Amino acid sequence: MDLQLNGKVVLVTAGSKGLGKATAKQFAREGAKVAICARSELVSKAAAEIESETGREVLAVRADVTQSADIERVINATVEKFGGLDILVTNAGGPPAGTFDDLDVAAWEAAINLNLLSAVNLVKYALPYLRQSNTAAILTITSTSTKQPVQNLVLSNSIRLAVIGLTKTLSQELGSDRIRVNSILPGWTYTQRVEELINACIAKNGTTKEAEIAAINANIPLSRMGKPEEFANVAVFLCSPAASYINGVMLQVDGGSYQGIF
Repeated sequence: MDLQLNGKVVLVTAGSKGLGKATAKQFAREGAKVAICARSELVSKAAAEIESETGREVLAVRADVTQSADIERVINATVEKFGGLDILVTNAGGPPAGTFDDLDVAAWEAAINLNLLSAVNLVKYALPYLRQSNTAAILTITSTSTKQPVQNLVLSNSIRLAVIGLTKTLSQELGSDRIRVNSILPGWTYTQRVEELINACIAKNGTTKEAEIAAINANIPLSRMGKPEEFANVAVFLCSPAASYINGVMLQVDGGSYQGIF
């Protein structure tokens, strides 16, 4: 299938590793012009890797999505480099693990800035350029925890729900501008973030890595965690013109672990 992404301009935030990096790489494979940003110097290394594997030029910008000035700079750099913006993928690292009693108000405020306000600001700054595109799409990356809370992740369980509300509302408000807005709700996908969550469980439960992984896999019908590349394939399709009538969808990519009907 031709996803019709050749020459499209894409910005993927938190693109230096994990789901963001895998998604950026798949966009590049499909011929898109890709920009990525991240807080650390790893963003340049990730861009070089993607360029080497795909033969496509990738713009790397070091930026913190909790800072509105950085977001504006990333959007402007992308448009200046590639001449516009067709697709925005909002992504950020997850907030710390912990129960309600473990976390103070400062942790809640930081998580809101990281996972909710980053998406709000990215869309705000990107909209003038997305409105100029005939194939504009926004994808928010959230979590299956918005449908089925994950133990010891009260911040993610709570705040990512607000991003889902934002996503659905934008899909209705921006439809007349021909801008599609969807979200992917990834389940357990083996990334550095998941390594960190597993380590937090080990510390809390006094178990082993093997035991924690086995416990996760036991609740997934496919009996394994996903790979970042499997997530990326879905993300790229959902943002592409090939999915031109998909709007306002919250799509689980979780190996069937969510047990609800809807």
